[in-house]
Amino acid sequence: MRCPRCNGDGTRVIDSRDLEAGGTIRRRRECELCSYRFTTYERPEGARLTVLKRDGSRQEFDRGKLQAGLMRALEKRPVTLTRVEQAVDDIESTLRAHGQPEVTSKEIGRMATEALRDIDQLAYIRFASVYHSYEDISTLKREVDRLMKQRSAAEE
Repeated sequence: MRCPRCNGDGTRVIDSRDLEAGGTIRRRRECELCSYRFTTYERPEGARLTVLKRDGSRQEFDRGKLQAGLMRALEKRPVTLTRVEQAVDDIESTLRAHGQPEVTSKEIGRMATEALRDIDQLAYIRFASVYHSYEDISTLKREVDRLMKQRSAAEE
């Protein structure tokens, strides 16, 4: 592991902790040359997951793109980065648990929409309006009305 400050090779682990039920390991490290301390996160790499896009092309799954999409929908909303990362972790682990080497972008979008519905309803509407390409305002209104009915039923 190289030091991010001096680019030196020698670092030692000061502390190591499991995060996310053992899915990630957080390590505090110290450079042996300049004594700079920094944190690294280690995540086991599963089998390659390929995304089949709408146009028929294939791309390697990129959790950063998924997280960026959720963050864009959640912009200026009172949601922590930790909550977004948890949603991304949940989606990725569900995809990997299916055991299929390929997944459609449609499936990822559906899962992202469901996650946003649970996190923040306004972000859900933002994401769904773009993802589902609502043709007109009446279609969007129907979705909002459906969401309001679900919310009322949950509160009763």
